[in-house]
Amino acid sequence: MTISKRRIDHLVLAVQDLDAAGAFYERLGFQVGARNRHPWGTENRIVQFRSSFLELITVGEDRALIPPHANRHFSFGAFVRDYLENRQGLAMFVLDSADAEADAAHFARARIGDYEPFFFERKGRRPDGSEARVAFTLAFSMAPDLPEVSFFTCQQHYPEAFWNPSFQIHANGASNVRSVTLNEGETGSHTDFLSSFTGAEPLNGGRCFPLLNGGRLDRVTCAGPRGLTSFSVGVPELGGLAECLQAEHIPFEMRSDRISIDSEAGFGVAIEFEVDGPEFVS
Repeated sequence: MTISKRRIDHLVLAVQDLDAAGAFYERLGFQVGARNRHPWGTENRIVQFRSSFLELITVGEDRALIPPHANRHFSFGAFVRDYLENRQGLAMFVLDSADAEADAAHFARARIGDYEPFFFERKGRRPDGSEARVAFTLAFSMAPDLPEVSFFTCQQHYPEAFWNPSFQIHANGASNVRSVTLNEGETGSHTDFLSSFTGAEPLNGGRCFPLLNGGRLDRVTCAGPRGLTSFSVGVPELGGLAECLQAEHIPFEMRSDRISIDSEAGFGVAIEFEVDGPEFVS
């Protein structure tokens, strides 16, 4: 079995109302960060785990800030804007990167994305309120016949300024993003694309792509909306979480190994909590 040398870095969750989504995730037992504003017209709030995070994102009031897509230029803001014109949900799947420029070159050679790397930086906030500089380079990839999803890798240039144990404490005990599910539709087949993007050898007949830190990308082919339809996070146990959800009047389904919240309640994406298990190692 060949496990990817990459881990899930983060998931980009596009929502119409950022504060409403943030409040919902707080009711789920997550610690949600403050609002950040990007110079290209989007705004986000972060839920940080040990080695991954959720990025709740929306379009800001000034849409004129959003640059258009151009030759070899992927516009992050334009993709989020266009995605939200059709639906809310999990819009982008992101793996970590040690060298985003090398990733962009690999994607071009593999013909899964010929985009210039995208560098940006912003000021962050430490728990004590002081400022910290964070900077990233992104390398984008797209499956031509799956425009509902963007894939990219993310290189952090000042990881020590971004990752903070104080931000990783959650009432529900969440540890990390564990899995993401991609629905290709009834006739889709993107095994080669996903293998090239993740660097993983698929398992279960091409249905599962194992990633570092116990993560995985699951591929399904079924009726219904195409795209990234669900994700799961690891928690130490389910009983206390179930009590919390009941107290918050959040509908859920409980099975022996997981709790599921449907996409209607979850701002366009199904959210699952699964009991933490042993992590893959490289």
